[in-house]
Amino acid sequence: MSSSQITQRVIVSILFVALLLTACLPSTVAPTPSTSGPHAGPGDKPSRPDSSGDGGWLDWEGKDGWTSHDRRAISEAGEEIVLEKEVLTASEAPPSMAGADAPMATPAPHPTAVAIQDQSPLRAGEVDDNADWDAYLLYRLSYAGPPVHDRDVSERYIVSVNDQAGNPLLDADVFVYAGNEPVFSGRTYATGQVLFFPRALGVSDQVTSFQVMAEKDDARGEATLVRGETHQLTLNLAQSDLGPEEPVNLDGLFLIDSTGSMADEIDKLQASIREIAARIDRLPGQPRVRLAMTIYRDRGDLFVSRTFDFTPDVREFSRALALVEAEGGGDYPESLNEALHRAIHAPEWRGEDSVQLIFLVADAPPHLDYAQDYDYAAEMVQAAERGIKVFPIASSGLDDQGEYVFRQIAQFTQGRFVFLTYAGPANGGSPGDETTHHVEDYSVENLDDLLVRLVEEELAYQNPQFAQVQ
Repeated sequence: MSSSQITQRVIVSILFVALLLTACLPSTVAPTPSTSGPHAGPGDKPSRPDSSGDGGWLDWEGKDGWTSHDRRAISEAGEEIVLEKEVLTASEAPPSMAGADAPMATPAPHPTAVAIQDQSPLRAGEVDDNADWDAYLLYRLSYAGPPVHDRDVSERYIVSVNDQAGNPLLDADVFVYAGNEPVFSGRTYATGQVLFFPRALGVSDQVTSFQVMAEKDDARGEATLVRGETHQLTLNLAQSDLGPEEPVNLDGLFLIDSTGSMADEIDKLQASIREIAARIDRLPGQPRVRLAMTIYRDRGDLFVSRTFDFTPDVREFSRALALVEAEGGGDYPESLNEALHRAIHAPEWRGEDSVQLIFLVADAPPHLDYAQDYDYAAEMVQAAERGIKVFPIASSGLDDQGEYVFRQIAQFTQGRFVFLTYAGPANGGSPGDETTHHVEDYSVENLDDLLVRLVEEELAYQNPQFAQVQ
């Protein structure tokens, strides 16, 4: 199995899990968005974009195609893909929206994957660095690879927000103050938790305590967190009007490196997605799952990134994904910095009362040598503030720098670091139970089973009966 085939099967597995699990959820009413920004005060909701989910490419007019030799604007299904809207205006232009004229880094050789023909099920492991915190801190201290953009997470506080029955509250707003100065705001995940890292946010060591406030709808709670005295704080909110219990929405975005690794496999992927869509159509109910994707490459390629907005239409998503072809990425690192920014800020995330997940599928770290670029470390902070959880999936050939970056992003957003495992001593070859990544306490299972379990856990936090349905 080639590196491209492995990447394809990872993507198909993720899509199958997200669609199959959410197919069991009944429909719900779309939430009403509200507005404001990071570090807003109580009563001022952080920005919640519109949740209409019309789909469509946000930054591609359907011209130029996907390879330098293929500049078609018509999909293989014969339907023209029309530009929906341009998300970033000139005033919002990123530090780098570079194309062919962007400065190029000195190319480094891309690790060569071992090509085999084995069709055995992919095997994978995962680690939760927030659960095994001491081991993760030791891993960080022992890292001796290439430079990364680090954040000091050694001082960590877990803030949990529950309802009056002790159940975790999704999408509660949490504000942290040092005196009268706001230093952090975020939204709780399905676990009802946010993580607060004072040193990572530049809070002075001279600050000895924080005032923590949480609110959800008309309920509000407040408590004092004494620095260094305890590392966990729980706030229970008494909501006056709970209303009927509604199912949880799920927004899933696929952040996919399309440099070479997907070559010759698009047709196979398209057929797989259509089969999955047919299975979903045969299930009862109308699931409230929405899918989006950000496809990325590198500067100097035909494009740096393209984003397809959220849509509840699996067939529309399948047709758009079928357009994607692989090309470019001559050196090893890719433009993950810019792609992560686009994934977080370009599409219309529902935000309110939604489980929001990004599945990053890649085999290379970001370029850290580009001038005027986004910073993955800053983007992961933005994701955490908006309640977006990232699950990086390390494909064959990911090096030590890539592992460190992927684990940073997963840990900061309360995701898991997922990695494919192999039979041999290298990160490539036949599926097996071995890895060269710096992990010790992990179990290995078929990738499909692992992803089912992870997504099921996310949904079960808000719907305990969900696990019984599976």
